[in-house]
Amino acid sequence: MIAELSNFYILAIMTAATLVILVCGLRMTTLADQIADRTGLGEALIGGVLLGAATSLSGTIVSLTSALDGRASLAFANSIGGIAAQTVFLAVGDLVYRRANLEHASAEITNLFQGGMLILLLAIPFLASTTPEMAIFGMHPLSLAIPVLYVFGLIATRWVKENPMWEPVDTELTRFDMPDDESTPEKSSARLLLAFAIMAVFLALAGWAIARCGAVLSDRIGLSETLVGALMTAVITSLPELVTTLSAVRRGALQLAVGGIIGGNTFDTLFLTISDAGYRDGSIYHAIGNSDLFWNAVALVMTAILMLGLLLRQKQGTARIGFESVALFGVFGAAVALQSYMG
Repeated sequence: MIAELSNFYILAIMTAATLVILVCGLRMTTLADQIADRTGLGEALIGGVLLGAATSLSGTIVSLTSALDGRASLAFANSIGGIAAQTVFLAVGDLVYRRANLEHASAEITNLFQGGMLILLLAIPFLASTTPEMAIFGMHPLSLAIPVLYVFGLIATRWVKENPMWEPVDTELTRFDMPDDESTPEKSSARLLLAFAIMAVFLALAGWAIARCGAVLSDRIGLSETLVGALMTAVITSLPELVTTLSAVRRGALQLAVGGIIGGNTFDTLFLTISDAGYRDGSIYHAIGNSDLFWNAVALVMTAILMLGLLLRQKQGTARIGFESVALFGVFGAAVALQSYMG
């Protein structure tokens, strides 16, 4: 049906879906902060698990829909390109937070642990693409390892929060996770979770619309699926992370902001398993090209830079942002320029 529409209507649908993503993402930040306060699980854990997973739903639908259509590069690039885009959103949040370097002020051991898990998960596509093509239940065995590692990471993250072996040094610029006084007592946890789930459903529907429109535009304009996936659908479906990050920073929920990005990126690696399951022409890792793996490398490098920033905790940097934010802008900008050149 979408394929029969003109480019004007396709762009109109994508614009409408983008607005849905922005509005839902903004509302979900407030709900996630209230849920973190009500349950006592903390901003970093709720941001990394609940908010991170929910804001990734639209991207999940894009990757699955593309894989079912046999578009391996679009499915893969959407997943990995989203991780790169979302990581640079933290640098944008660092620009917004003027008191200190965001990575310094948001010190939280669970974010460090999840960052390490993300690096591990991002290494798997490289392993899968360089090993012989094989399949179990229609998927590469390493695709099955991704959700196992993800669940282990969730359990371990909860344990790390409750039994920390490392703690950040408290400075005058450190912002601790404290429950908000204005957390709405009249709303039960169940009502908060229900409202959150409704927003997540709208995100998923918007993601489906964007996936269909992106595929049609890729065919009509003649752009490569990698370019469309990494720089169009990935960025659009990552807008909830941008909205939630900036909203959380403005609310002072810094651990929620950082945890939402790292947790969302970790959840996004599950797109690879979903895409491999949906792609029926063999292993998706052997159907993609070097340009797709290029974005995998970019996401890995950017995650490592973020981890270094969280560990170093530079108080003040260039123009009040840390070295990691400057580096993230530089790496992502260079990657976009190179991908645009490659087509």
